[in-house]
Amino acid sequence: MQNRTILAILLGTLVVGCSSTDTTEVIWGWYVIDPRTQQGWNNIVFLINGFSATIRLSVVAAVFSMIIGLIVVLPGLSENRWARLPSRIYVEFIRSIPLLPMLLWVFYGFPFLMKSMGIDMPIAPFWGAVITLSISDSAFTSEIYRAGIQSIEKGQTEAAKTVGLNYYQTMLYVILPQALKRILPALANQFIYIVKMSAFAYVIGMQELTKRAFELNNNEYRALEIYTFLIFEYLVLVLVISFFVRWLERRMGSDQRK
Repeated sequence: MQNRTILAILLGTLVVGCSSTDTTEVIWGWYVIDPRTQQGWNNIVFLINGFSATIRLSVVAAVFSMIIGLIVVLPGLSENRWARLPSRIYVEFIRSIPLLPMLLWVFYGFPFLMKSMGIDMPIAPFWGAVITLSISDSAFTSEIYRAGIQSIEKGQTEAAKTVGLNYYQTMLYVILPQALKRILPALANQFIYIVKMSAFAYVIGMQELTKRAFELNNNEYRALEIYTFLIFEYLVLVLVISFFVRWLERRMGSDQRK
């Protein structure tokens, strides 16, 4: 209900803005996103065409993040101290680096580093953003896995050992399937985080939602109107994701509400 209210308020704001007349002090420019005019419609189409790039980037980065996070967390839960150490160092190091500097280093610094070693390896904006988001988010995803795995009763692990399963078999076949139901809401929040952080990809030239809004504003000089529409785009995207996640929770039995 709260999500619907927010969406209705924002839609109302856009409708009122598009139909409002000039005031004595402020000249509104909602015409730039007014679907009733050819210019406004063309601008809207240009802006919403960034959805595919944002969604594609977010999904690919989320998949890689979950895979890397799983690879990191499994040794980190081992009883062997030296097996845990690399996992701990990775998590603490990656969590300490802001996303934007990491993105700039991956896109501009890494190819230069490789070139200094005689390897010409340019990175496309899409893959530069995917690599950065995957690595940055994997540290947080790893901690989500750890919390979920440690919440499973120790008797499950002991029972798996009695039937001859080793550590990794126990994790993959016994512990992780149960932990996944418990950590699904947290993983969904991380996916929403990736969607929002994908906006930083505009600084390396990727044509996603924010980059398109930035380019349109450079042509129209209507920052308030264009960036309001951008916020609306992200709001719609996150609400759709939230709806799908709640549906998935019910299907998997993660939602404990009756």
